[in-house]
Amino acid sequence: MTEHDTDITAQPDGPYIVRDLPLVRRRSVVTEHGEPITTETTAHLDTRAVYALCRCGQSANKPFCDGAHARVGFDGTETAPTTSYDERATTYEGTRLVVRDDRSICVHAGFCGNSVTSVWNEMDGSRTDDSIVRAQVINMVERCPSGALTYRLEADGDDIEPDLRPAVVVIADGPLHVTGRVTMQRADGTMLETRNRVTLCRCGASNNKPLCDGTHRDIDFRDDGATATP
Repeated sequence: MTEHDTDITAQPDGPYIVRDLPLVRRRSVVTEHGEPITTETTAHLDTRAVYALCRCGQSANKPFCDGAHARVGFDGTETAPTTSYDERATTYEGTRLVVRDDRSICVHAGFCGNSVTSVWNEMDGSRTDDSIVRAQVINMVERCPSGALTYRLEADGDDIEPDLRPAVVVIADGPLHVTGRVTMQRADGTMLETRNRVTLCRCGASNNKPLCDGTHRDIDFRDDGATATP
């Protein structure tokens, strides 16, 4: 498969080249306790058929690339795992519900828990005997943007995924949420595993490139490019 057969291609030490995918801005919606509960669309961005998104975090025209990666000497070396989700995930079995979790791709978005409970608390013991608990766990898992968390109803069943259209979602002050089983070629020439939910780094500081690992919060990454143009 060549880069022209893929939806997204990461350039070596450069931007993401995106082909024929809608680009949307969204922001996290939180409770009065600062707990994320969903995301809200704030803008649909105009793009060309092929456009470049900043990967180094230094563009003055975020989320689009303006060539800053060359000026700052961006190192886009990729260290994300090349094994499959099935190989890496840990399985938690409850009543009529099986949750799998791959910590290596977690971005710590926070949708998996709140001040009262978490996916792991609810999957412990017999709590999932209660259908209300199962529904809460499913709701949390489906909001996991990286797809680190998945669920199925039977151990030998198929994962049940939310119906997400192919798109690139720019999260305010955060990563790129890529949805809808978009294909992506890494800068090293290998293919990223195609999944329904993937989060890509755009702050330039992830230790799990090209995937996000939550470092944007540690470095206080900010994106004020509301008027950006491709």
